[in-house]
Amino acid sequence: MLARILSATSFGIDARFVEVEVDVGAGLPSFHIVGLPDNAIQEARERVRSALKNSGFAFPAQRITVNLAPAFLKKTGSDFDLPIALGILLATKQLRSLPEGIVAIGELSLSGELRPVNGVFPVAHFLSLQEKQYHVFLPLQNARESAVVEGIKVFGFRNLNEVCDFLEGKRAMQPLSRSWQECFFLSQHEEDLAEVKGQRHGKRALEIAAAGGHHLLFMGPPGSGKTMLARKLPSILPPLTVEQAIEVTKIHSVAGILSEDKPLVTVPPFRAPHHTISDVALIGGGQWPKPGEISLAHHGVLFLDEVLEFRRNVLEALREPLETGKITVSRVNATITYPARFTLVLACNPCPCGYFGDPKRPCTCSPQQILRYRSKLSGPLLDRIDLQVEIPRLEVQEILSERPEESSADVRKRVEEARKIQEERFRKEGILTNGEMKTRHIKKFCLLSRDTKHFLEETLHRLSLSARAYHRVLKVARTIADLEGKEHIEVRHLAEAIQYRFLDRQRL
Repeated sequence: MLARILSATSFGIDARFVEVEVDVGAGLPSFHIVGLPDNAIQEARERVRSALKNSGFAFPAQRITVNLAPAFLKKTGSDFDLPIALGILLATKQLRSLPEGIVAIGELSLSGELRPVNGVFPVAHFLSLQEKQYHVFLPLQNARESAVVEGIKVFGFRNLNEVCDFLEGKRAMQPLSRSWQECFFLSQHEEDLAEVKGQRHGKRALEIAAAGGHHLLFMGPPGSGKTMLARKLPSILPPLTVEQAIEVTKIHSVAGILSEDKPLVTVPPFRAPHHTISDVALIGGGQWPKPGEISLAHHGVLFLDEVLEFRRNVLEALREPLETGKITVSRVNATITYPARFTLVLACNPCPCGYFGDPKRPCTCSPQQILRYRSKLSGPLLDRIDLQVEIPRLEVQEILSERPEESSADVRKRVEEARKIQEERFRKEGILTNGEMKTRHIKKFCLLSRDTKHFLEETLHRLSLSARAYHRVLKVARTIADLEGKEHIEVRHLAEAIQYRFLDRQRL
């Protein structure tokens, strides 16, 4: 007998239908799975066999062939345990029928319990975009994650027996549902800018970076507050829009790090990998390409603390994603493109000992040691950093000061106002922030008067800025003007933007 069960699987942050065909016929007892399955799917034979027996069903002593169609699509994971088990029950008449429009996904334990799998949210979103309304059968933990998606009916089960009882009409269940509004809220950030004493220049750079989506580098001696400042950036970023939240949640679902308590990521993610990270873990990859840290930071912040301790090949892998906002991972099994539109924040010491330029402690490094130390940040990578800021040592008076500092909530209001201006400006351009502007956008939205153009020409000649750095200055100046609500870029906006090219101005 032949049975067909509809399932689906994630492919990148999208999804594809997979039809599970189960044929149980005459022949020596055997169990074969075809259709380009990986090892995890091949092992489903033993999981399904034990799950059926331990759930009180008979496992047929016949020839069983399972085909995962389409056959050209390589499949991975344990998502197909449940549909394979249901297909065997249908083919052997232990289950009378399966209503049309059911999509089954889930891993089975040997006892018949349903275990959660990764990448269910992209599948749920994919099904919600179809013209037909589908009933999705999932492990209970995944059902809670997918219940926020409208346009589908989600049913969560604890074990195989519950699924069969529901299909046979022996168990009544209502689909799970959770409204967007229930999950969409602005979390209270643990970090607050009010905790940072002094460092006006660094705080201003954070505000500009948040308002325009600009990449940022902090350089200064140990203990000056670089890491503390960087960790405050998410607290002044606007909350994600619904579309952004869906996209970020898809990535986190595929990576298997989505929280059951918070099924929708509504705040900008903050990722801070250790400096021993590999290039594959940073940009994504593996035998079956998975998202890396740059994709997990999509629409959020990627913070590389002690960036000069990272391997150079790891840092150089960031160059293309910083320009394109995406990463394409090509492997033998698949080629997948993941989004990677993030704000990069780097922090480092100015030299190996950490005290180059410090007025209180002498530097013990030679010029050659400093040059060698900084060489891990190549010129092309530095050109892509819009804001290069020196964070000096705090004076004792500033550390002991009781003067109240501006809170993240106050700064976030100004950031949101600047973002609204950019949203209106780029409504028909396909971008969101000034930091994403291409050359055509700069020519259109960064017009300069004669005086401002003359000032910029002199500065370019004096600092020997590259064409890319020139464009970065204009983008930052545009954001500074937006924070002031100014329509045109003025000389003072350019002057402030040029101040944030610290490494271009510094000469050893």
